[in-house]
Amino acid sequence: MMVFLSLAYVVGEWLIRLTALFTVTRRRQPAGALAWLAVIFFHPWIGMILYVIMGESRLTRRRVYDYSGKVRAVNDLLSFDSSRSMPPDIRNKIFHPEIDKTMQPLAELTEKVGKMPVMGGNDIRIINENTDLVDCLVTDIDTARHHVHLLYYIFKDDETGRKVADALIRAAGRGINTRLLADAIGSKMLFKTGLPERLIQAGVQVYPLFPVKFFRSKLRRIDLRNHRKLAVIDGKVAYTGSHNIINASYGHKNLEWDDVSVKISGAAVLNLQQVFLTDWYCASNDLIQGPDIFPVPEVTGDVVTQVIPSGPVYPNQGFQNVIVEAIHMARRHVILTSPYLAPDEPSLLALKLAVLRGVQVDMVLPERSDQIMAGACGRAYYEDLLEAGVNLYLYRPGLLHAKTLSVDDEFGMIGSGNFDIRSFFLNFELNLLFHGAVAAAKIRFQQKQYMARASRLDLESWRNRPVYIKRLEDAAKLMAPLV
Repeated sequence: MMVFLSLAYVVGEWLIRLTALFTVTRRRQPAGALAWLAVIFFHPWIGMILYVIMGESRLTRRRVYDYSGKVRAVNDLLSFDSSRSMPPDIRNKIFHPEIDKTMQPLAELTEKVGKMPVMGGNDIRIINENTDLVDCLVTDIDTARHHVHLLYYIFKDDETGRKVADALIRAAGRGINTRLLADAIGSKMLFKTGLPERLIQAGVQVYPLFPVKFFRSKLRRIDLRNHRKLAVIDGKVAYTGSHNIINASYGHKNLEWDDVSVKISGAAVLNLQQVFLTDWYCASNDLIQGPDIFPVPEVTGDVVTQVIPSGPVYPNQGFQNVIVEAIHMARRHVILTSPYLAPDEPSLLALKLAVLRGVQVDMVLPERSDQIMAGACGRAYYEDLLEAGVNLYLYRPGLLHAKTLSVDDEFGMIGSGNFDIRSFFLNFELNLLFHGAVAAAKIRFQQKQYMARASRLDLESWRNRPVYIKRLEDAAKLMAPLV
């Protein structure tokens, strides 16, 4: 009997390996396929379980069809017919803004992959302190007249979360439509407390995004998450960036998160509203409509903005495509900040080619990471980048969680997406792109602040780290497509 069981076990292992050769390689990128095959061939049974849980990088076909249909339904709601009553000069400033000719191809690419137009006439304020963001958000919630829409990957029942929750309750008490979306995994601790029930009893509508049900999941893998951070008030003011609704000391008391977000007013808020309404529709089957949802856009400033939502339901890797194209267009200077580093081949090549063209490429990364595997994976790329001529700066005061990019003096980006494979292909992300010298200067000023508080990494000293650490980091690098 034991011999039979042993034989069946071995035969089962090889059946799993052979099946993996056909299933894993069918729709994955080569790097990801090789990583999964390595795991499955090393231990077929454990590898098979892991692949079933988190191996498929796409949603089910039914989920993609459902999501795409809801995107179209929300887009149909957004009509700019009322803008025809505007004076032509104002209308043209919003819907036909001037963009530097060198950046026009990038703007056109972003429109194609993000399905959202370039919007002019916006005003932006960059906010880096967690307390400042919460204070501004609460103030706007307290003065809301029609609706408050919040969408966050992490919303926690702590001091920060309760402050925002209390503002939502006050708004609901005034008869304001208040809605909250929170990712079921990122905000799992929230849904284990009594705060959601308290919000619901006060009149706030609350829904989790992508709840995990192992046997009835609408996702092929449970770790495809909605990583977006977004607040929209009255369709006129919005916040987005890297801040979650949580204390900055989250996770590590001696490693506070340093984030950056944008408060924006103007026509681009309507596109951010589209993003929220789509996710709300998918979570609740409630298609929000009404004249106050998409108010007539106004000129509030001179910043030209594009909104780019991305995720596994989109046909193209829009976020990654835009980053790669932006770096390829650089002629003088690129600065990039990200808490995690796991680039794919096109993005890594774009950085190296930029240096070869004479572009100064600076990357600011956290010296310490809150994720052991992700941190080790990122460090495995340091030597390659340093050898290529990229300047690496390690941020020391805390966990640099800001996700920013600036190119020359004409382009900048702030959002939720990291410079890693997960943000490129797996998570639902939201990023804001800005054209023009004014916005680029604001973003670059913030990036320079990070660089001033970081230490530049030297290639020779980095090569001198212990050999066993190098081998561990190299092993972690092999798992980059899976991390």
